[in-house]
Amino acid sequence: MWDWAFSLTNWWAMLFWAMLAFLPRKPLLLSAVLYAGVALLCAAYATFFVLLLSGSVDPGASANSSGGGMDFTTIAGVQALFSSKAGAVIGWTHYLAFDLFVGLWIARDADNKGVGRLWQIPILFMTLMVGPVGLLIWLIVREPRARAAARAGQAVRA
Repeated sequence: MWDWAFSLTNWWAMLFWAMLAFLPRKPLLLSAVLYAGVALLCAAYATFFVLLLSGSVDPGASANSSGGGMDFTTIAGVQALFSSKAGAVIGWTHYLAFDLFVGLWIARDADNKGVGRLWQIPILFMTLMVGPVGLLIWLIVREPRARAAARAGQAVRA
């Protein structure tokens, strides 16, 4: 089950990343990425998590090394969760959902700030591969544009 779930969530996320990167960003596409991409990954994550917590699937995966429940307060507890197929798939689905959401925000923000697709694609790729690094790059790139837009907005109001 977990191998199948991993493959499905991976391919699903990649489909929406490709759409975000290469198709025209019309409102319908952006909604599809948000709801059919991000929201369905979130729903899969929630379902997997509930199944794991309830013991319905992979009953030993939710126990920590001392036999208790999941432990997110220690490195050993988090490591124990990720050492099972269930934990790895759930964690990976979490990353896929959040990274796609961040990629969607970057794409929308970049479009609004007039950043061309050729500049966006490497940033989106970095967000897909190493989420926080891609986000950091975008925050650095967007800062001067955001300040300029804020100054222009203030000048118009004055």
